[in-house]
Amino acid sequence: MQRINKESMRIKEAERAFDRKRRTIGLFGAPLLAILVFMTPIEGITLAAHKLLAIMVLVALWWITEPVPIPVTSLIGPTLAVMTGVVSASTAFASFANPMIFLFMGGFILAKAMMSHQLDKRFAYWLLSRSWVGSNPKRIFLAIGLASALCSGWVSNTATAAMMFPICLGLLNSIKEMFAASGREIDLSDYKYATGLMLMTAYACSIGGVLTPIGTPPNLIMLGFLDQMCDIHISFFEWMLWGAIAMVVYFIVAYVVLSRMFPADVDRIEGAEEFIRQRIDELGNWTRAQKNTLFAFMAAVVLWVTPGFLSMGYGSDSPILKMYDLLFPEAVAAMAGALLLFLLPVKFSERKFTLTWKEAMEGIEWGTLILFGGGLAMGGMMYKTGLSHWVGDLIVDNMGGEPSQFAMVAVFSVMALLLSELTSHTASTNMIGPLAITAAVSAGMSPIPVCVGIALASSLGFMLPVSTPPNAIVYASGYIPITTMIRAGICIDFIGIACVTIPLSIYFVTWVLGG
Repeated sequence: MQRINKESMRIKEAERAFDRKRRTIGLFGAPLLAILVFMTPIEGITLAAHKLLAIMVLVALWWITEPVPIPVTSLIGPTLAVMTGVVSASTAFASFANPMIFLFMGGFILAKAMMSHQLDKRFAYWLLSRSWVGSNPKRIFLAIGLASALCSGWVSNTATAAMMFPICLGLLNSIKEMFAASGREIDLSDYKYATGLMLMTAYACSIGGVLTPIGTPPNLIMLGFLDQMCDIHISFFEWMLWGAIAMVVYFIVAYVVLSRMFPADVDRIEGAEEFIRQRIDELGNWTRAQKNTLFAFMAAVVLWVTPGFLSMGYGSDSPILKMYDLLFPEAVAAMAGALLLFLLPVKFSERKFTLTWKEAMEGIEWGTLILFGGGLAMGGMMYKTGLSHWVGDLIVDNMGGEPSQFAMVAVFSVMALLLSELTSHTASTNMIGPLAITAAVSAGMSPIPVCVGIALASSLGFMLPVSTPPNAIVYASGYIPITTMIRAGICIDFIGIACVTIPLSIYFVTWVLGG
């Protein structure tokens, strides 16, 4: 145990040293490179596009190297665009009021209420208490993964991982106590099943995010780019059709790989069922706040998926569907569900409602919203200045002039995956998204498959603790050697990209839209 702790400290110190160098190089190197780009004559683009290209070089490198917080960088880009005369202030900052921002905000508020009133824990413990799970370690492994994935489709993957982490620790302590009772002492930091359970928790939290547009920022970012740059609107229901398939395939890949790499060496975990029962008893009966939260959440879900059923029943050109989309777009549905939380009383005599404003503000990830708005702003300015057309032609020419849709999706999906392993998947999606869309349009292809591929690939950051917050949370347990995470992550990353991102993002999306 002491040897493992020393090794862990050595690795963390190396990571800190690398981060310091990365940030220092980015802080001074990015502005110098941006100035160099602006000073270099480039044919075929306007002065405004040339200025924006230099600004984008600075923003992209600072997103990667993080010398300042990523949301700050997202504000620097539009601000510099105004100061250098690229666009007006109203144009540069319009994207920060994009309806997609309010869709995310409503989702954050609903998720905060679910966490505050422990609705997420109720669901997780309910799933783990099913009779088919019992004390079987393989089924517990599966149930933990399912609970993590399904929760993170609606709640932040970070919050889901933080919720599931102590549940996993409790189950692993049950294993340790079971072995101790039989006279066998085990070290959980060197126990394969403990490593596998922790990795399954982290990976499932990321996998579940692909289920809905609000499950993880890259989904909504790519939908925002499609809407803003191509005037293509993908509904909540349509995304869920694709996301459900991707989630199932990703989950099967992760479960098979991890269960084989980290098998259980017992047939039964004594005390597991009792542990879950105790947690359920601690939650007590359903409270009024929990019922109100469930009602508000279900109201939002119904409003989100209704257009899909209307389309199937009346057709995509139905006046009923058009009127519904006009009155209840996804952002309004999200805000309606969120606002119900401030209106549904818990104790009306004391004017106490389901959620307070202070609690709601704590649940909103303002940095993510700013990053999202900044990404949309940069993408919109690329389109307005003509930079996107120039970049798209440049990419297509370097890919041989007439790249196949398969090659286009594969290249940008792998780029998204690799960048997501090293930096924020939200920032990497903001960087790659506009380039991929413009390249697809320049090649005369539908941008939808490549956008879906990027969003799905961005959720495959499984190799390093810094790739996603869930990875960092479970890595802190001390049960996962860094080399083990890398080895397992590589397997799932590449199998996942081969099985889902490329074929499904091309054939399934093309089939659904008839393109």
